[in-house]
Parts: sequence; structure tokens; C-alpha cells
Amino acid sequence: MKKIVLVVFLVSILGFSQTDTRVYDIINAVSAERIERDITTLANFGTRHTLSDTISDTRGIGAARRWIKSEFDKISSECNHCLEVFYQKDLVKQGINPRIAKDVWVVNVVAIKRGTKYPNRFIIMSGDIDSRVSDPNDYTSDSPGANDNASGMAGTIEAARVLSKYEFESSIIFVGLSGEEQGLFGGNGLAAYAKGKEWDIVGVLNNDMIGNIKGVNGVVSNRDFRIFSEPVPPTETTQQRRAKRFYGGEVDGISRQLARYVHSTTKRYMPEMNPILIYRLDRFGRGGHHRPFNDFGFAGIRIMEAHENYTQQHQDVRVENGIAYGDVLEHVNFEYAKKLTAVNAINLASIAWGPPAPKNVEIGGIVEPSARLKWDKVDGAKGYKIYWRDTTSPTWDNYRYVGNVLQHTLEGIVIDNYFFGVVAVGENGHESPVVFPSGVFR
Repeated sequence: MKKIVLVVFLVSILGFSQTDTRVYDIINAVSAERIERDITTLANFGTRHTLSDTISDTRGIGAARRWIKSEFDKISSECNHCLEVFYQKDLVKQGINPRIAKDVWVVNVVAIKRGTKYPNRFIIMSGDIDSRVSDPNDYTSDSPGANDNASGMAGTIEAARVLSKYEFESSIIFVGLSGEEQGLFGGNGLAAYAKGKEWDIVGVLNNDMIGNIKGVNGVVSNRDFRIFSEPVPPTETTQQRRAKRFYGGEVDGISRQLARYVHSTTKRYMPEMNPILIYRLDRFGRGGHHRPFNDFGFAGIRIMEAHENYTQQHQDVRVENGIAYGDVLEHVNFEYAKKLTAVNAINLASIAWGPPAPKNVEIGGIVEPSARLKWDKVDGAKGYKIYWRDTTSPTWDNYRYVGNVLQHTLEGIVIDNYFFGVVAVGENGHESPVVFPSGVFR
């Protein structure tokens, strides 16, 4: 009898800690050669400045976005038209800021791999189409933008190639965003479009510079990368902010949970990589295309290289005092870009294969020797996990699978000493992002 109980227990534990071998197939399918080809093609458009030529077939942002769309169309044709490919655009008027010197259509290129079960639930991977030189208003000079951000755009196209071969329960969007260097206009336009369409966006993985391994500080690493995330949404209410003083959650917003999800998935399937959680919206005083989505209340993070080289960003191509300036192909490490593309692809797949996150997660256990949690039922969930961590830990370090129940008490775990969260677990073992409690019960 004891032997039978032990076997059942082990099967239960293994069933929710095992890896999905399809994820390793996705990692192995990402091609550095294809990424190199695509970065080279994008860099060879001369300039991709938002205000550059839109008529030429060989130079300017118009040629670049038509080529990107043609690649998405080609991928779609090879998977029985599994992608919905279209332009999403907005007219930005001259004078809205000093970097918009004339009226311009900011055009995004969107490709949707529609989910089989939750077609209106989306996880997004983005790269930026546009590039610039030292003068942000110079839209005629050569601006190859090989790393910033042909690398992120090429990674997005490659992820679409690889993931188009699979079916997912939730939808995945691959998108090239324009207007980043002029004021994050492409992201703002797509976020507003998504809001108008009532898309349920789980999160945005914004890839901005994923190809450089040699930092201006002398550090060289092809394993480190950063994940930037804001602590809580800017849309939170005064009441929600006040509650955090008493119950915690100052670093547990939806974008921070998405960042932790990427960190955890990467450590599980690509342990050779070193994901670094950065508790900041973006680099100091700077911005990226996840921010407009955050402004609309969506989860969004920035994935990028850990060691930047500022001589290769936003620079005229030149040699000065023996230093070669400019964002040119020779500075891009294509194998590293492949690794970060794989990081994106496996997280897109894991989220899209997993169930939606639980709603209305509440916590209780004040002045008790235990922590109690309850949540709403999730359609398609096999069961649920409760995660907890020390209040000073950046990652969810402990968990308990509690089965297909809607509440559970963690006996002997004092609520005062930890932070807690709940995830839904699918039949295939994939999980939703962690949901931090939004209410308290007694």
C-alpha cells in the first residue's frame, strides 16, 4: 500500500516539474544564418529612419517595411496561411515633438498566429524597424542600424518562422514597430489599436538590441542579457497604491511577473544563459517600445544585451580618434542574436501553450501560523500552483502544486514573512504567469 501511494506521489510531482521536449526543438530550430541574412538585408536599406524615403524599393523605411511584410507573407504561405499579415498605421503630424519634422505615416507590420482555444488572448514579440544617426532629424544619411534594431527585427521574423510550425492555444503576434527613435509612436499606435479591438494582451516582449556582446566597459559576454520591467502599472489607482503600504506588492505588478516568467523559463530550458532582472522600466532616462503598452495598462518588458557599446548607437558612421563609430554589421554577433531569439521563442510558446492566469486571487492568514489563498476557476487548467518567496528575493523560489482546487492553506508558513502568488497549470504542464493577490480575506 505504501509503495502505491509513493508511486502516485512521484507521478504527481513529476507531472508538474518535467520539461516539454518541444521547447528544445524550438531552441534548436532557430538559425543564426537566417538571422544574419535578415540583419544584412535590413542594414542594406541604407537608412530606415521614420521620415526616410517610402517610394524606393531599395532604400528607406518604405522598402524595409515592404520587405518585412513579404517575409511574413512567405512564412504564412509555407504554413498553409497560418499568419494574418497586415499593416497597422497612424498619421503623426508635424510638430508633435521636435523629432517629427513633417507629417508622416508611422506604419507597423503585424503577423498574428491565431490561437486555437483563446484566439483573443495575445502574447507579443516586437522589434523596431527604424534606425537613426547622431542627428535624430537626419533622415537621408546612411543609418544601417544593424544592432539597433535590425537585430530585434530579424529575431522577430525568425521566431515567426520557427513558431509557425506549431499550434498554440493562445495567439502570438510578431510585429515590426516603427517610429521608436522619433518618440515611440509605433508602439503607442498598436497599443491603442489593441485597446480598441479589446485584445486580451498577456504581455509584450520588446526586443531592442540583441546582437552586441562587447560592452563599452570592456566586458565581453555572449550569455548575459537584461530583462527590464516596471514595478507596477502606471494605471493603478490610488486605492491600489494605498493597499500596497499594508499588504505589499510594490515590485509585483504584471510586467514584473512577466519578467520573472522569462527568467524562470530561460533558466529551465537554457541554463547556459544568464538572464539579469533589472528592476527598472528601461535604461536610465531612456525608453523603449514596451513603454507605450505599459502606459495602456498592458504587461510589457524589454529584452536586450547586457553590455552596450555606445560608440555603435545613434552615431554617424565614421572613424574619429582611432575609434570606429556607427551601428554596422561587423559589430553584430549573430550567434548571440540567435540565443536571445530562442529565449523569446520558448517564452512565447510556453505562455501560448499555457492556460490563462487566475483572476481574483485573494490572500488571508493575518495573525495566523499559515497563509490562505483563493482564486477563480480557470477554464482549461488541470490544477494550480502556489508560489512564495522571501520578501527580499527577486524570483519565485518555492512552490506547491495544490491540485484542481480553488483555495488552499499553506500550514506553518507565516504570511508576514513571504510574498505569495498563484498560477494555473495546463494539461501539458505549462503555466500562466504568476498572479499576485489583489485582495484580502479573513
